[in-house]
Amino acid sequence: MTVLVTGGAGYIGSHTVLALAEAGEDVVVIDDLSTGFSAYLPEGVPLFIGDAGDENLLEGVIAQHDIESIIHFAGSVVVPESMRDPLGYYRNNFMTARNLLNVAVKRGINRFIFSSTAAVYGNPDQVPVPEQAPTRPLSPYGSSKLMTEIMLHDVASAYGMQYVTLRYFNVAGADPQARIGLATVGATHLLKIAVEAATGQRAKIDVFGTDYPTPDGSCIRDFIHVTDLSQAHRSALAYLRRGGASTTLNCGYGRGYSVLETIDAVRRVSGRSFAVQYAPRRPGDIMTMVADTSRIRSVLDWKPQYENLETIAAHALAWEEQLFRERHGELRQAVSA
Repeated sequence: MTVLVTGGAGYIGSHTVLALAEAGEDVVVIDDLSTGFSAYLPEGVPLFIGDAGDENLLEGVIAQHDIESIIHFAGSVVVPESMRDPLGYYRNNFMTARNLLNVAVKRGINRFIFSSTAAVYGNPDQVPVPEQAPTRPLSPYGSSKLMTEIMLHDVASAYGMQYVTLRYFNVAGADPQARIGLATVGATHLLKIAVEAATGQRAKIDVFGTDYPTPDGSCIRDFIHVTDLSQAHRSALAYLRRGGASTTLNCGYGRGYSVLETIDAVRRVSGRSFAVQYAPRRPGDIMTMVADTSRIRSVLDWKPQYENLETIAAHALAWEEQLFRERHGELRQAVSA
């Protein structure tokens, strides 16, 4: 039984591929490497470089490797960018998924795990937010993911497919052994930016909005360690293989931290100070987003191992320091050559 992972060379995808490979799964990856890195895939995992919405590519890979399940990560994920380029986000997120599902149906693949987002909720009426909460996305990013969720539900109902939609809250951290992590240049993840500032790669960190009606005026987020999230995908796959019914699950810990608390955690872990600059609110940002995690904890055989903000920050920092050394060494070699 082979699992196709689209976007498997990206941040969350590569951690999930590593988890699957270490569990003895046969895995195949399709990734265009626009934000992914082939070097972060485990040895022996086949990589097909291309668009996950290319139906000819998909047909060939699925036929060649006898795919039985799909985990779909490939897509665009930056909220401010989606406000500037909504058509690009509907193409990359919705149309790619449409083509992927079309091929999956033709090939009789009936297990599908979809990488979605808490951005589908918008500003929730209640916190922690349950899966049945109203969906009112504030950005094309959130809307494109919600449209894909609706399409997946309809396709599954029509063709007998079973799926798990995982709505990620704020994914952060890196592999505890610092083998892989978030390496995308210009990444917008809060913890990534903070550890870049702590390692001297940024002069400052911007905090967008300090006048929200929260305890310290900054937004509040529920962070989940990327390794725990990768194990949630493994558990979702096992659930579907056992014949589990289609479901949508929040992926978080049910604990919120403000932006300023998160920055302080990085300062404590690193033992370093760095400049913070306060800026106006950004369009599309959500004030408070904390997951109700009761459903995922009851439905899946999933027990998070890194449910602590300082642990997440420490792993992100260790990875960033290693990445900085590697890139600095490459730069020295290039200059000396």
